[in-house]
Amino acid sequence: MPLRIVFDARHLNDFGIGTYIRNLLGGLGSIDPENRYFVVCLPAQRPLLPPLPNNFRCVQYRRTDADARDHIAFPAFLRRFGADLHHIPLNRVPWFMPKPYVVTVHDMSRQLLAGTGWRNQLSLYRARRGLLRASRVIAVSGATRRNAENVMGIPHEKIRRIYNAPDPRFYDVPSPEEMEARDRERVRVLERYQVTYPFVLYAGNIRPQKNLPRLIEAFAVLCGELAEHPRFCHLRLIVIGDEISQHPAVRRAAAQSRAGQAIRFLGYVPFETLRAFYESAEVFAFPSLHEGFGLPPLEAMACGTPVVTSNVSSLPEVVGNAAIKVSPDNVFEIARGLKDVLLDGELRKDLVERGFTQAHKFSWERTARQVLETYLEVVRGKTSGATSV
Repeated sequence: MPLRIVFDARHLNDFGIGTYIRNLLGGLGSIDPENRYFVVCLPAQRPLLPPLPNNFRCVQYRRTDADARDHIAFPAFLRRFGADLHHIPLNRVPWFMPKPYVVTVHDMSRQLLAGTGWRNQLSLYRARRGLLRASRVIAVSGATRRNAENVMGIPHEKIRRIYNAPDPRFYDVPSPEEMEARDRERVRVLERYQVTYPFVLYAGNIRPQKNLPRLIEAFAVLCGELAEHPRFCHLRLIVIGDEISQHPAVRRAAAQSRAGQAIRFLGYVPFETLRAFYESAEVFAFPSLHEGFGLPPLEAMACGTPVVTSNVSSLPEVVGNAAIKVSPDNVFEIARGLKDVLLDGELRKDLVERGFTQAHKFSWERTARQVLETYLEVVRGKTSGATSV
């Protein structure tokens, strides 16, 4: 008999979680024609869903999980489906969430950096309680799995490490005609943004753990060292992600930097524009202090761009031996990694080749199969390890 699975998709609009939701649903839709899925989303989010087969049904619900009433209202709403399983794709579990359910943990920086105030401690308790009551916890990397065990006290046997993957569109193999069209579009994108110079690229959220102020300092050091270079004397740093007006610390770092005039913040851009920037960058820089997974370096690798990233958190396991890994605390080490990639042609070629190989180790079909196996484990009742809290 087909299973009835409820999937909470209310974070479709989010930068990272939304990517996870869209691609996981698309992957499940491509491999599972049997089970019935009820995809819960807000009324305005339906157009954001990927094309899904007939065994997937979009169900509208009007409250976000930030609404305090959601702790009661959402579980009551879910009970009408008589589901065999529920999937919450991030660690914000309603207080009275019906069992069994699976939770995906993406990033535990909030819990790792939680202060001692009562609000922070209450948030930490809620997060831990939600994970302990779950039948399974999906961790998107080995580093996140270790954090779930060590910080939250989640039993090892309850956690499944299931990697994320780049958007499948990054893996497209275009025909010669399509390649020509894509090249023309890339030229148009650069012209539209008036990019006529070589550039270092960062793409992602601009949160404190992303370490943008140190990247800006490192870029200033790099510009000083390349001031006499015939080509890279015109080097720029392009940042794609949040609106800079929302992040005063990063704005101050750019304004006070010696290279401030060579830094551009573009905010969010459409997928095709993002891919054009990935493909055109000299090097992709991602010196993050903490990542649950770290998708942007793989996206850059899939586009043939060499990567300089951090040697901490989940990033070493994600990029393998296909990137230059540096200490995110050391401005001069970040600058040196970028300089090596810019000036060493053989190193660039090697990183591009390794990057393609590394990026193709991850796929949403593989991720979806592992998630489906996890669903079946739970429903079949194999060593759930769920704790009553």
